[in-house]
Amino acid sequence: MPLRGLLMDYAGVLTDGPEVLALVRRARAAGVATALVSDGRTVPDECATTFDAVVLGPALGVRKPDPEIFRRVAAMLGLPVEQCVVVDDHAGNVRGARKAGAVVVHHCDVVTTIGEVEILLDLPPP
Repeated sequence: MPLRGLLMDYAGVLTDGPEVLALVRRARAAGVATALVSDGRTVPDECATTFDAVVLGPALGVRKPDPEIFRRVAAMLGLPVEQCVVVDDHAGNVRGARKAGAVVVHHCDVVTTIGEVEILLDLPPP
């Protein structure tokens, strides 16, 4: 089953550098549905407008690491969670996404995360 969705955390992932946000833009340009999923209350407009959907805090009635948040956000994108890649820097959130059925990337550094997402989503090189 091809992976067609990308769910990204903000703090600790997208805040690690402009290359990560550029990766989201590349994925979206390649037809991948994108969502920002953050426990925060706000994110910069430049970041928010890069995504198809933005879910902040308990907006959907559940929060990370509850697996249900990942299922609900995937559904907002019109996808089953099994067709989504979730990128987060917190191990608990990675476990929650995996329990939901998503493919996960545990963000530790920019280069590794970009490489893994490129492979998983079959993105062409920049």
